[in-house]
Amino acid sequence: MQADAKLLLGGRWCASADAAGAFRAEDPTRAEPIGPAFPISGAADLEAALAAASSVAAELAATPPARIADFLDRYAQAIEEDADTLVALAAEETALPAEPRLRSVELPRTSGQLRQAARAVRDYAWTDPVIDTATGLRAHRAPLGKPVLVFGPNNFPFAFNAIAGSDFASAIAARNPVIAKAHPSHPATSRRLAELAHKALLDTGLPGASVQMLYHFDNALGVALAGDARLGAIGFTGSRAGGLALKAAADAAGVSMYAELSSVNPVFLLPGALTERAEPLAQEFFASCTMGSGQFCTNPGIVVVAHGEAGDTFVAAATKHFASATPRPLFSRGVRDNLARAVQALVDAGARVLAGGGKGDGQGYRFEPTLLHVDAATFLAHRDALQAEAFGPVSLLVGGADETAMVAIAEAFEGNLTATLYRAADGSDDTLWQAVAPPLRKRVGRLIANRMPTGVAVSPAMNHGGPYPATGHPGFTAVGMPTAIHRFAALHSYDNVPEALLPPELRDRNPGPIQRRIDGRWTDADVGVSR
Repeated sequence: MQADAKLLLGGRWCASADAAGAFRAEDPTRAEPIGPAFPISGAADLEAALAAASSVAAELAATPPARIADFLDRYAQAIEEDADTLVALAAEETALPAEPRLRSVELPRTSGQLRQAARAVRDYAWTDPVIDTATGLRAHRAPLGKPVLVFGPNNFPFAFNAIAGSDFASAIAARNPVIAKAHPSHPATSRRLAELAHKALLDTGLPGASVQMLYHFDNALGVALAGDARLGAIGFTGSRAGGLALKAAADAAGVSMYAELSSVNPVFLLPGALTERAEPLAQEFFASCTMGSGQFCTNPGIVVVAHGEAGDTFVAAATKHFASATPRPLFSRGVRDNLARAVQALVDAGARVLAGGGKGDGQGYRFEPTLLHVDAATFLAHRDALQAEAFGPVSLLVGGADETAMVAIAEAFEGNLTATLYRAADGSDDTLWQAVAPPLRKRVGRLIANRMPTGVAVSPAMNHGGPYPATGHPGFTAVGMPTAIHRFAALHSYDNVPEALLPPELRDRNPGPIQRRIDGRWTDADVGVSR
């Protein structure tokens, strides 16, 4: 197969220099190839992308923040203006519904986080300026001065796309060039986004080579690229196995990698909450687990059900919902086949299938919404195998858990993105909450009350991260400006440097006005001026 599509390298669209083959996207509803052929890049393309990005790193780092913000705003506007084309491409390549998911939810989220990044650039919020007049020290966050490599996932063709999502917006906001590795599940969507990004770069006067995009390459080449010390950092969202291979190479080269790897997002249903509303909770759980065919990193993968009659009611109601559900398309054959293997592994570890469990009827790549069950003692005895992620509309109920078992189960979990506790409105669960929440708190990035975990708001207070193996580092978030930008920034300190040679936000005169920490106090005043 000959590749038709061109790569974005060095500020221009060009044919692959050494394509190792080609691939086409697939329509997941029909399991048939669609669209043009895209190149599978070889080593020469990867070297060209890294060299081009490196060549403009210093220029981009020295670019006035206002021009970076203008690019982010212009790109957001272009995405909104091209919504019809983008939504049609993404719907065809992913089988996600055009409405409301793509047009009314994900596309506005994407343009919105680009604009939030632009605001963080204009008001210097991501730079955290600190001035200590007594010691003559001044510090802030600054560009890495090297390219950032971004790997996009399959499940968000806009909001986490390597060429448009949060990692991309964060890296550009910190004035770093980006090498975007598109996901092969939606190459045409990614190409269109790259066309809009490239035009926005040129319209706002940024270096054309600030953004490169590759569609696909061999895993071994990806590992080699991750281990190239010319990179400043890597943003990755994907499988644990793939992410850990990249991280090992990055660590050996001293390249920082911020990876989202896997999460089962445990949900604890405390006894009072179940007594109050067992059947509505079953509906809420089912809707969350099967949303987007279950292809969310915050899918409720394990639900711990309190012992008792209300818990039994919940299990029966949830089983009924799953048993009557229609299998929806998954992103690809690989997602379906990996899901089948994950379900079998849970069964081999002691889980029992209550509903679903097989490849669904109908065209395309489908899998039945699947509910499994295990008792608390079995879960604790086989905790490692039973908390493995199953990426799709699958969840494991851990039933019959008394208060002692709930605490033990909370302590048995690996690091996760989220954990949820449902409590009774009358406060009857609060003593148990105080026992279960502390062990969960240190194992998750976001602790949730009375809400399923699948919503991830683009908020400055969001933490879309968590301890390993949910991510590679517990101190950072992939969502939420300005904090997400910190992943792709360096901490620069200046000691006794003359004011004229300092970055604008560290000089005596406030360039904003912006918030700076001067002698221990946050203020928008100039140095030496009291407010």
